[in-house]
Amino acid sequence: MKVILKDDIKNLGTCGSVVEVKGGYARNFLIPRNMAVAATPGNIKSIDEIKKQKGFRDNKRKKEAEKFKNKLEKISITANVQVGEEDKVFGSVTSSNIASLLRNEGFEIDRRMVHLDEPIKALGVYTIPIKLEKDIIANVKLWVVKKEEEKE
Repeated sequence: MKVILKDDIKNLGTCGSVVEVKGGYARNFLIPRNMAVAATPGNIKSIDEIKKQKGFRDNKRKKEAEKFKNKLEKISITANVQVGEEDKVFGSVTSSNIASLLRNEGFEIDRRMVHLDEPIKALGVYTIPIKLEKDIIANVKLWVVKKEEEKE
């Protein structure tokens, strides 16, 4: 079955391209999720309109991501960790920990958006990249500090 893609789909094609897919894939997945339309003669004539609509959606999403990036870069978060002798950190600070710290600040960030090369295992100040969109990355300052011990 031939369909016209309304979005870029990995391993299939870009927005506005006419591709041949299995009938079930088109009827049960692509068309119900509004990712494609059937390649009828009328729809083929409207490919330019589909591309223009995708451009508007992408621009809107980029503007929203830029606003969110500006808000996000103004804050700094603090991770209180337990340390042992010689300030050696027990465990590590992972992307899940960073995402939950950001959620506590009021930002809905998924852990997959936080890009750490490896978990943080030392005290200090770190700049954490957070991928909001394909080409928009916010940098958040993370302070990893020693947890204050409660005295009785």
